[in-house]
Amino acid sequence: MTVVPGATTPHIAAETRPSTATQPVAVQQSAPTSMVADTVRDTTTARRRIGLVEDHESVAVGLRAILSGEANLELVAVTTTVDELVGLGQRLDLVVLDLRLGDGSSPRSNVEKLHSVGVQVLVYTGAENPFLVRSAARAGVLGVVRKSEPAAAIVSAIRRAAAGGQVVTTDWAAAIDGDPHLPDVGLSPRQREVLALYASGEKAARVARLAGLSEQTVNDYLVRIRNKYAEAGRPAPTKTDLYKRAVEDGWLPMPEPPNQN
Repeated sequence: MTVVPGATTPHIAAETRPSTATQPVAVQQSAPTSMVADTVRDTTTARRRIGLVEDHESVAVGLRAILSGEANLELVAVTTTVDELVGLGQRLDLVVLDLRLGDGSSPRSNVEKLHSVGVQVLVYTGAENPFLVRSAARAGVLGVVRKSEPAAAIVSAIRRAAAGGQVVTTDWAAAIDGDPHLPDVGLSPRQREVLALYASGEKAARVARLAGLSEQTVNDYLVRIRNKYAEAGRPAPTKTDLYKRAVEDGWLPMPEPPNQN
């Protein structure tokens, strides 16, 4: 385990999941309880505790150096496997996870194991294997960031994800778009219209006005849409999840590549 201080940089724009908790909850190693607090709203001042699962020492050293000057991001644990990290019982806001680990574990199983103890995941990868990225994306990670990104972009992605926000990138979108195994959920044309409007950021009342429906009807549609995705094994409990499903199914466009200028 490695401990260093952390700090502030611009964030990557993405929707933050609503929540009311403000303090991390410690893991009890005797049972699979939560390793992390729910999302808090202040993404700039709250101190975030980060774990890293990476079996290449040079990459771990590099990320440690990137975060060393960040006052509000603290890298508190570095391990080479997910099992080792969970066994530490650290209080964490986020785990940064390499996809290809030497223990032979799969990205999906690693993400699910971290989710089972209540911690969210940001994938940190060279993106050299689309199948691995796709597997992690479908398991519900908050985002995918390349190891080759500029340091500021990596810090911004970690800060956003540590606050519970979705980090929507072209790598994530391309991985989902290339997945031939996403089951159709059978939305009606009206349900697709409501989904596209709501998932793009409109509130239910505004969707009702745009679609010529009552607000109650819009809410009923959203319940049915969520139920259909859950039945298809693609749950969408939050608005951000609905956005992801809409992108996956082509009802909303994939995000544009970030401006590098």
